[in-house]
Amino acid sequence: MPNQPISGNDLARFSGPGTFMRLPAASRMNDLDVAVLGVPMDIGTSWRSGTRFGPKQVRNESAMIRPYNLQTGAAPFDSLQVADIGDLAINTFSLSDSLHIIAESYGAILKHNLIPMAIGGDHSITLPILRAIAAKHGPVALVHVDAHADVNDEMFGERETHGTVFRRAHEEGLISASKTYQIGLRGTGYTAEDFTEAAGWGFQQFLAPELWGRDLSQLGAEVRRDIGDTPTYITYDIDSLDPAFAPGTGTPEIGGLTTAQAMQLIRALRGLNIVGCDLVEVSPPYDTSGNTALVAANLLFELLCILPGVTYR
Repeated sequence: MPNQPISGNDLARFSGPGTFMRLPAASRMNDLDVAVLGVPMDIGTSWRSGTRFGPKQVRNESAMIRPYNLQTGAAPFDSLQVADIGDLAINTFSLSDSLHIIAESYGAILKHNLIPMAIGGDHSITLPILRAIAAKHGPVALVHVDAHADVNDEMFGERETHGTVFRRAHEEGLISASKTYQIGLRGTGYTAEDFTEAAGWGFQQFLAPELWGRDLSQLGAEVRRDIGDTPTYITYDIDSLDPAFAPGTGTPEIGGLTTAQAMQLIRALRGLNIVGCDLVEVSPPYDTSGNTALVAANLLFELLCILPGVTYR
């Protein structure tokens, strides 16, 4: 019998383990299909800090989520063995060392036949994750939902930060440029070419104003069709949402996606060969109501519901 979250009818939701959805904690990964882990880091940020507290707060808010997705019929815990494997032990004083630790840890995790789901942490965590993912699967398709393209060359002279991730990933051949989709981009830039340069590499970009008022199910279906069975990584920056829905983040931008659009997009990606995913940039100090972490927890559940092998009832 696969692991099940502790029911709120067996133990009050305000008590119990501090794991994602109150799942069992695991120190061994031999039998897991999905490993949920935290990467509590914010030393790659350039504006507001606080994402080091993201994994803990997202897990806290996830206690409200029940195991069956009544809108889609997804029953992930009926067919997948899922557990929370805890947090990576990053070096809180060194970004470069932390990125090395993440890549090395993921290399060990990926020796097992499972899908890792990371809770960030700032977006710089995705680069070492992609290094480990590509070492196993080769260049992957990428679905990147974000207010920012994160393709700067340098930030304060540093080449590995939360704003340079996907330039480095492209340069290192970790992702397939023609199957990289950046969704929700908006805001202001350092240069007029902040978005267009990556489009020249082959990235397909969907700016938020083009998506205002639209059901994103069709866009998700088109992305799914174009990617086909290519191994795919999904990275979801919570600042892709409008600050009205997710104010607790390091670099908020007005005019973003809605929570309904976020769910439409994720649900439409069902059928992709997903080999890993993350949700990043939740900053609890700027999330006084807990709403941003609650949204993040639910989006992680939506991602869990579209992983390969999920049963639908």
